[in-house]
Amino acid sequence: MASSLTETIGLAESVRAVPHSRIRELAEIAFRMDGVLKLYFGESNQPTPAYIKNAAIKALQDGYTFYTENAGLLSLREALADYYVRMQGVTLDPRREIVITASGVQALNVTIRCVLDPGDEALVLTPAWPNGASIVAMSNARAIEIAQPLRGEAYEIDWEALEAAVSPRTKLLVYTSPSNPLGWVATEQDQERLLAFCRKHGLWLLADEVYDRLWFETETLGTPVPSILKKATRDDAVIVVHSFSKSYCMTGWRIGWVVARADLAAKATQLNEFIISHAPSFTQRAAETALADGEEELASMLQRLKSNRDFCMDALRNMPRITTPRPQGAFYLFPRVEGLTDSFEFCRRLLTETKVGLAPGVAFGAGGEGSIRICYAADRSILEPAMQRLQSFLDKV
Repeated sequence: MASSLTETIGLAESVRAVPHSRIRELAEIAFRMDGVLKLYFGESNQPTPAYIKNAAIKALQDGYTFYTENAGLLSLREALADYYVRMQGVTLDPRREIVITASGVQALNVTIRCVLDPGDEALVLTPAWPNGASIVAMSNARAIEIAQPLRGEAYEIDWEALEAAVSPRTKLLVYTSPSNPLGWVATEQDQERLLAFCRKHGLWLLADEVYDRLWFETETLGTPVPSILKKATRDDAVIVVHSFSKSYCMTGWRIGWVVARADLAAKATQLNEFIISHAPSFTQRAAETALADGEEELASMLQRLKSNRDFCMDALRNMPRITTPRPQGAFYLFPRVEGLTDSFEFCRRLLTETKVGLAPGVAFGAGGEGSIRICYAADRSILEPAMQRLQSFLDKV
């Protein structure tokens, strides 16, 4: 009887089409091992700063354990509006254009659901963190991956491929700047062309700006990458998704936000009720403290990250078969390995034979195979032996 039911009652086609995360697949192997140098996830091994943890404790003591508005605490939305004025020179309406979400992932989820119908298509610039394309698939839509070619020392947007990929079903274009995993940062000209492209074709433009404070090609560390919001009008079909995870070492707290045109923000607020209700109330209060008091900690972290980037770049230059474009932002390196055709097997062997955990390039979609991703946000005590073991492994394979 059970066998018969299994054959006739199956899972939804939309979820069956969603591939398993190759990063998680590798991490699940690592979880069963001791002593792994973990550089596969996009996070620092630094704990959340004490001032944020203390703010959460105080919020709990102050009674922030109840429901909030679906859009999140107005005080946090107002704090974010002030933040955009200070950091980007952009004025937003905290009641109509900002929605708090339970992570950047959920920000992607709720906004993509707002703009895609079953059978629609979304253009996704890759290599990219795979969650965007997978959420498109979960929405019964199709992700069309447009690989960013490496030309010389820099990644670029393939404008011809973008134009050729547009169809009557295309509704959305998704990009990430600074990029995970490339470290690429969209120039002002890139932003203007992306915006013009979407206006021309009647598309929503979704910008993942989670790493905007992690930018190293600026005179003053901590200056954010200019947001697409500086180029767009408030009537443009533009969505920005963001998170507290990276800039404030709050990956486990699961709190992010959306900035969008008022009609989409209103619908995302409504859908929050059916997905998560709202982000936890006490973490929202802690996020307010991060915005208010986090600049000194952020500056210190950025100095450490830049030093780590330069250390890893120097180490990789001495390794055989490795080509490493210099990243402008985020905290990843995406070296290409000459002759590599199966990056997952390469990373699996590296993990099991040397206990160094890296992310396979194939996990990041079109254009990713042949590369590996290294998260350099870890302590130097982890990065140094990891680079030594990677070089020894390359000498053998």
